[in-house]
Amino acid sequence: MLAYKELDVEQTIASLSLHDKVQLISGADVWHFVGLPHAGIGSVRVSDGPNGVRGCQFFNGTPASCFPCSTGLGSSFDIDLARAVGQALADEARAKGAHVLLGPTVNTLRNPLGGRGFESFSEDPVLNGLIAASYVNGLQEKGVAATMKHFVANDQEFERFSSDSIVQERALREVYLEPFRLIVKHASPRAVMTSYNVVNGVHASENKYLLDDILRKEWGWDGLVMSDWTGVYSVEQSIKAGLDVEMPGPGVMRGAAVYRVLQAGKLTEEDIDERVKNVLNLHNYAVRSGIPFSAPEKSVDTPELRALLRKAASSSIVLLKNSASLLPLTPTKGQKIAVIGPNAFTAQISGGGSAEVNASYRVSPLQGIRAVADSVGAQVTYAMGAAAYRFVPTIDPYLAKEGLKMEFFNEEKAARAWHGQPESGRWFDKAGEVGAKPDWDTITKSASFMLIDGFPTDIVGQTPYIRVTSTFTPTVSGPWIFGVTSGGEATVFLEGELLIDNNKSYVPSETFFGKGSLEQRKMVPHLEEGKEYKVEVRMHVSGEKGRDGPFTFAGALKLGAIPFLKEEAAIKEAIEVAKASDVAIVVVGLNQDWESEGFDRKTIDLPGSINTLVSSVLAANPNTVVVNQSGTPVSMPWIDQAPAVVQAFYGGNELGNGLADVLFGKVNASGKLAVTFPKRLEDCNTYESFGITTPTPGKVYYTEGIYVGYKHFDAASVEPLFAFGHGLSYTTFSYSSLVLSPVSEKGAFSVSITVSNTGKLAGAEAVQVYISDLSPAIPKVVRELKGFTKVFLQPNESKTVTLQLDRDAFRYWDERHAEWRAEVGRYQVLVGSSSRDVKLSGNVALEKALRWRGL
Repeated sequence: MLAYKELDVEQTIASLSLHDKVQLISGADVWHFVGLPHAGIGSVRVSDGPNGVRGCQFFNGTPASCFPCSTGLGSSFDIDLARAVGQALADEARAKGAHVLLGPTVNTLRNPLGGRGFESFSEDPVLNGLIAASYVNGLQEKGVAATMKHFVANDQEFERFSSDSIVQERALREVYLEPFRLIVKHASPRAVMTSYNVVNGVHASENKYLLDDILRKEWGWDGLVMSDWTGVYSVEQSIKAGLDVEMPGPGVMRGAAVYRVLQAGKLTEEDIDERVKNVLNLHNYAVRSGIPFSAPEKSVDTPELRALLRKAASSSIVLLKNSASLLPLTPTKGQKIAVIGPNAFTAQISGGGSAEVNASYRVSPLQGIRAVADSVGAQVTYAMGAAAYRFVPTIDPYLAKEGLKMEFFNEEKAARAWHGQPESGRWFDKAGEVGAKPDWDTITKSASFMLIDGFPTDIVGQTPYIRVTSTFTPTVSGPWIFGVTSGGEATVFLEGELLIDNNKSYVPSETFFGKGSLEQRKMVPHLEEGKEYKVEVRMHVSGEKGRDGPFTFAGALKLGAIPFLKEEAAIKEAIEVAKASDVAIVVVGLNQDWESEGFDRKTIDLPGSINTLVSSVLAANPNTVVVNQSGTPVSMPWIDQAPAVVQAFYGGNELGNGLADVLFGKVNASGKLAVTFPKRLEDCNTYESFGITTPTPGKVYYTEGIYVGYKHFDAASVEPLFAFGHGLSYTTFSYSSLVLSPVSEKGAFSVSITVSNTGKLAGAEAVQVYISDLSPAIPKVVRELKGFTKVFLQPNESKTVTLQLDRDAFRYWDERHAEWRAEVGRYQVLVGSSSRDVKLSGNVALEKALRWRGL
């Protein structure tokens, strides 16, 4: 590995050739910027985030820690925890040799159906921005550059490359830009990633108003702007607007195209120099970090890291309901505990897409609950009860321990060896020996993968023929369902016989970032428990199937298998298990099939027969705890039946232990919802202006304006299922002694409250401060969050907490004058435990009108 030094940026630019400069403004590959060793410039490495550090490979990547999804971390309302998570992610990035983490995601949760909603922290810009700023500070304190994304109004996956977000200026400023502004104000991230979409008629990656006028000039930010992957659609427009680097590389809109535009006089070399300057500044940041360039990847696994993962998992959990004080559970010797539901057995640690990592380990809810039960001699019985999958769950648990063998055959060599026959059907229609030696082979542990990277293209080419083999061992006798989804054609064989044809029957779909197929399924009438069966998959990408999306890839696969589940029989089994137990814990929800990059949800209902299962178990055993696991809101038609309901989100590696800690009272629940849960989708004011429901394809009109999330529910007097900021505890808290300081001429004031733990258990309370304008000059929301803090208290302990607020507490965006305004008048300060649970209130007065732009 070469050692690089900090460069004199201006001097280096002056010494570089135009060819060198043009190279620097696009990526080298999927995860690296261009390096120029002859000029002393190293290749900066980036890696996905936001809840883990994947490293440089989607396929067979180095194991990594997975932290709770961002809606979970946001629901902790814990600034210090966010900072600690950022610091831990920095350690992970260092181990992966990554100088830049592609996170945090701070897009606004304007609708519950957003496919990547779980990646963002909140529907509220203040909670979103302040939690993210602390996360960024944690990262950058350890030398790893943060990338706030996706700038801006990237709030849906439907038509994500082309959809035009038509946003009023006031809403754009107060809601969608605000979390980005707060991060710049409080943390100064070193990078920004533009969004795919169009914003008010101009793609974000070439939007000078956003990138130059606001981000750089108005906010005074001086970092690097990169595109989302394949999110550049112009040459001179994106360069002049302020987009520094096109990713991934090699560039499509940069490179040779730049010379043609320079020749035409639409660009000057000085325009290129402006972009190169920011590339070199980030290079210098990478040098100062001490992270080697081109370093080999390693994993991090320490007791301290595992403890933080567990703390983060439990801190993100929200106790929604506990009407009969059923929680916390107290397990005893001989007690019978029923654990029911598909999300109990499988550890759903993350949503899908860019947020996924190859987790170093994962603890399922069932494992976490069993560990507690075993420690006291309680008995646990499990029943699935219902299936929640959109795609047949991966076959991985039933495969040989050594995993799957993958053999790669160079396309050109294979065609010669097979006399040009493989694509005629011979390759896909027959299992067994190939008749040629593989050009490369490897082992993978999972039958769910994307071949974007991790294989030698110089040896096997971009689109090799691939043979995947392993042995499959059923855990029960009877019928089994198999399913295959692939990017490129695939056929599946069981014991040498064709099982599923996804070659001739290939139908394109939204899977694998929009490049995969519809799932093909087949039921095998009978398989024997414990018997080994040979399974083989033949794969190949033909035509444009591997080239029509964000990445060029050599194939993708998700091979699934599950015992055939008769709905009535499965629910009946769950009812019998629940009746025979002292307490039942039902763990249900969503998973990567439903929440992922590339597509939005179609409904907020839980899938399949999940709601029937929950209602049936509640009827069978009154001592039932319902745990829902999702990154975004779901409906709960059984809510009145349930004595105790917990929202668990996607909890990362330590999901199961963190959940068990809360269920059994080792940790007192302290999370508060970072997003409003509606009773029904139609109660959301974005119902007809989002994704597939948009009546104007290609355009999404943000007709809700500033009334996003709880602000709409308050203004329209709509009762939510659970309010923004709602979350219960196993102890009780009281609020007293509200003290409001006078407002200074610059709009600063303090809010002090005494919080007391009046219960019998230690606990933490997230104190929330809302502001309401008592005589607004223009329409405003009923109340909006302006500050929060988390206070930890022992029983009978009291603490006085003080929040410092500034002029932002009073401001609104004046579209006519294009500036922030805070008007003279009286403002109500509301202090409470949720947006709907106000404990104390008082008034302050702003004596002098304020006008400003910028931070």
